[in-house]
Amino acid sequence: MFNDQRATQMLRIGQDADFSDSFCEPLALTSAYSFSSAREAAARFGGTEPGNVYSRFTNPTVNTFEQRVAFLEEAEAAVAFASGMAALSAVVMAFAASGCNIVCARDVFGTTLIMLRQHFARYGIEVRVVGMLDYDAWEKAIDSDTCLVIVETPANPMQHVADIARLSRMAHAHGALLLVDSTMLTPILQRPLRQGADLVLHSAGKYMDGHGRCIAGVVCGVDTLMQPLRAVLRSQGACLSPMNAWLLLKSLETLELRMQRISANTLSMARWLDKHPNVAAVFYSGLESHPCHDIACAQQAGFGGVVSFEVGMSQKEAWACMDALQLISIATNIGDTRSMVTHPASTTHGRWSPEDRMSCGIGDNLLRLSVGLESLADLQQDIDVALKIALEQKSQSLQGCSLLETLE
Repeated sequence: MFNDQRATQMLRIGQDADFSDSFCEPLALTSAYSFSSAREAAARFGGTEPGNVYSRFTNPTVNTFEQRVAFLEEAEAAVAFASGMAALSAVVMAFAASGCNIVCARDVFGTTLIMLRQHFARYGIEVRVVGMLDYDAWEKAIDSDTCLVIVETPANPMQHVADIARLSRMAHAHGALLLVDSTMLTPILQRPLRQGADLVLHSAGKYMDGHGRCIAGVVCGVDTLMQPLRAVLRSQGACLSPMNAWLLLKSLETLELRMQRISANTLSMARWLDKHPNVAAVFYSGLESHPCHDIACAQQAGFGGVVSFEVGMSQKEAWACMDALQLISIATNIGDTRSMVTHPASTTHGRWSPEDRMSCGIGDNLLRLSVGLESLADLQQDIDVALKIALEQKSQSLQGCSLLETLE
């Protein structure tokens, strides 16, 4: 006869296994935690005793990821979220309120402006948008009612670079916080807290992951600013999954190596594109011709892995170039080990008005290239062939139009 306790033991045996000697960090796939007593449970939930409470806002694997990112950013603490947009939403919820205003650079990730204008503006938060490099406009926009100043530098996709220290002085003069989205460079190539930023945000599913496997966000700063963020996370619930946190931990181990190689590849690619006869213009802060090259050299340790360039005069030529690529993938992410290209005007910034896009220099003929770790020669050959095909199609189209005009 079978033991009546068999079902019980199947559920309980090994539950208290010790993973402290594991060479690789354990993955804490759990929603809840066991407490030694009712008193301990109450103390942890009340915040009078340290320890895990519930994985919506405390998890050992996620905490380890937060600690490592905080170390890299030279910050006191960090709070992780399910995505970069979840992180930005939490920042606004923690530090903005009805009656205040947020001053945001126009040159930011497309969804950032959509979220601020269409969603948070409904709660009585005024959103003021200024040109990223127009410092007179920044001065006029920031006032005593400003709670947050938001900038992404380098900007995606035009690679404009903001003077972080200058914006910090403007924000602090009115008691506002400066949030810098540093996704494009990671802490390996830029540390905004050194320049006076109060909060640093990363869409961690980009370069921090580097393999296109997960979505995540993280915000860094002093502990007193992280506490309100963690309070929002506890109620909001946009938590980073332990699995994604574990994947990110593994990726952080190679982040410096990847960023150095990608940055070097991209600088070489930008210089090659700049000399290509079939490329109309190139935008990369590593080029001496870029208007932000000097400030980029002053506050960055590298120029990152994204370069944008113009093909022909219209969307038709840009799309033809993309469709002719054989190696480089058409994808809207950045920061992967594999190179990717996208058409910002119809994807990442497609929900913007044509006027907003043009004010940032995002034309219909612009392509954004996220350079990966492939052989640079292979990437250049792929683009070279694609450019030739795109322009041949344009030439054939023009010849066809001329023939029709002649027949008419």
